[in-house]
Amino acid sequence: MNVQVANSGAPSLEQSDGPPRVTPPPAGLSRLTALIFAIACGLSVANVYFAHPLLDAMAHDFAIAPASVGIVVTVTQIGYGLGLFFIVPLGDLFDRRKLIAGQAILSAVALVAVGVAPNAAMLLASLAVVGLLAVVVQVLVAFAADLAVASQRGRAVGTVTSGVILGILLARFASGVVADFAGWRWVYLVSAMLTLVMAMVLYLILPRHEAERPRTSYPRLLASVLLLFAQEPLLCVRAVLAMLIFASFNVLWAPLVLPLSAAPFSLSHTEIGLFGLAGVAGALGARWTGGLVDRGRGQLVTGLSLLLMMAAWLPIAFMGMSLWLLVAGIVMLDLAIQAVHVTNQSLIFARRPDARSRLVGGYMIFYSVGSALGSIASTMAYGAMGWSGVCVLGAGIGLLALLFWALTLRVGR
Repeated sequence: MNVQVANSGAPSLEQSDGPPRVTPPPAGLSRLTALIFAIACGLSVANVYFAHPLLDAMAHDFAIAPASVGIVVTVTQIGYGLGLFFIVPLGDLFDRRKLIAGQAILSAVALVAVGVAPNAAMLLASLAVVGLLAVVVQVLVAFAADLAVASQRGRAVGTVTSGVILGILLARFASGVVADFAGWRWVYLVSAMLTLVMAMVLYLILPRHEAERPRTSYPRLLASVLLLFAQEPLLCVRAVLAMLIFASFNVLWAPLVLPLSAAPFSLSHTEIGLFGLAGVAGALGARWTGGLVDRGRGQLVTGLSLLLMMAAWLPIAFMGMSLWLLVAGIVMLDLAIQAVHVTNQSLIFARRPDARSRLVGGYMIFYSVGSALGSIASTMAYGAMGWSGVCVLGAGIGLLALLFWALTLRVGR
């Protein structure tokens, strides 16, 4: 496979079957472009997380048992995982501008299918497709990393990831509000309309700068994703950390609606969605984390964040005493998880500039696996042992992540 030489700020020569061509380096990622990327990422990722505050309503409409309703989130994450492997790597092969706009249009169609689903089978199938296409987020993140100059890449990734985090958090609040006023189906129908608008905007304003693409076949491109794990030990370590931190993330959020909507809290969807706003600290921390990684503090950020992630489950466990303890735990958990996530992406992007779409695709597969496992395990734990079982599970995952990081400290130094 032909590979372009890493861009370090000077023009780069790329291998091809013809004479060498010189590709000028990108001028950098402007603040306006970074903001557009962040908004697009937020809108796209929200489609994956709309269901969390709606699980009880979906369970009621389709007669799904509370202990099994986590499957709604799980199938979406499975679709997301498949998209990470089969779609995201295409960003290293084709025009990302057209790829992004096309995914957004198809996402709108899938969202309409969710909104009109007549039965549980149709609902789950449509949500799997929504997850499959929502990986446009990772194509955008890799595009942003390509456009940013090397000295500001961590900050650029942090800015765009902030949009992802806000999308995840605001998705819960927005879906709760819409569901209370118009029913859960309208959450997806409204999102379909917004996604179509986003597709048009992206096609019109996405940068047209594209480096030379390698000339290879689609099967070889997919095979190279697996090869990257053999070639880059840092990718393996950071992918496992992604799996663990997002398992912990979904251990909290997947079943949270169940105790909060029941006595003694009996909160509405809107009120439950407000708890997502507590995690805005995570979005604010993402950009700050990227700056630290640019200064070579990635391992320090990782260790401290994993400690914070584990400690967050203590106040969460005592939310029965006060919901303010839950708020404190959410802030701690989201800040820690997003700090590690931004650090992970910044470090792996620096390793192979020629393969950023494949790197993020392979890395995020582990994110998706962790999210799916965390969702289904947490709802099962809640059904068997209540909220205390969920908290023990979350804290245990945090401890495992911390131990894994400590044992792999030398990788990537």
